[in-house]
Amino acid sequence: MLAFAIATGAFATAVLRRSWPLWLVAFLLTLIALWVSYFFRDPERTGPRGNRVVTSPADGKIVMITEVDEPAFVKGRATRISIFMNVFNVHVNRYPVSGTVRYVHVNPGKYLNAASEKASLDNEQNSVGIEISRHRILVRQIAGLIARRIVTYSKIGDEATQGERMGIIRFGSRVDVFIPTESVVQVKVGDLPVAGTTVLAELPE
Repeated sequence: MLAFAIATGAFATAVLRRSWPLWLVAFLLTLIALWVSYFFRDPERTGPRGNRVVTSPADGKIVMITEVDEPAFVKGRATRISIFMNVFNVHVNRYPVSGTVRYVHVNPGKYLNAASEKASLDNEQNSVGIEISRHRILVRQIAGLIARRIVTYSKIGDEATQGERMGIIRFGSRVDVFIPTESVVQVKVGDLPVAGTTVLAELPE
């Protein structure tokens, strides 16, 4: 990693020159390198898998579970589970189900507090729609006050694999997952799901 390489170089220079200011610089660079490494960590995840299981697309805290209209991909009523990601969470997002990617849309917008209701409408966001059997599942990555960079790996026609990486939101934000209203939700507001591991809901047959 570049940050570690720079820190190592600074330490080597400090040793050779016996300079305490360089020691200080090297120490600060090491702290930065450790923070960057922690922030962009990407641990392997395992958990329940299956055609009727919806796993969490993000680490974080569930802040809302509501029934809403979703006209873009679901084209009807859906249950929306909103997961707020803070700066300390793993920022890699994962597919909640296996299926075919049928919809990808990038919507420029504002950078309101991601935990607010308006964020789902007004903030910059990337949406990925997955078709599984007769169900349509939508995952929406939403930017926030701090997070200004959303990365989505998905392309239309891709085969999504449950638990595999689908993108990343840097510096935390929010991820919404839209599922059929007939689904059996297995989490509640305040729960702390783990991406690719925690079961959010069971899809109807």
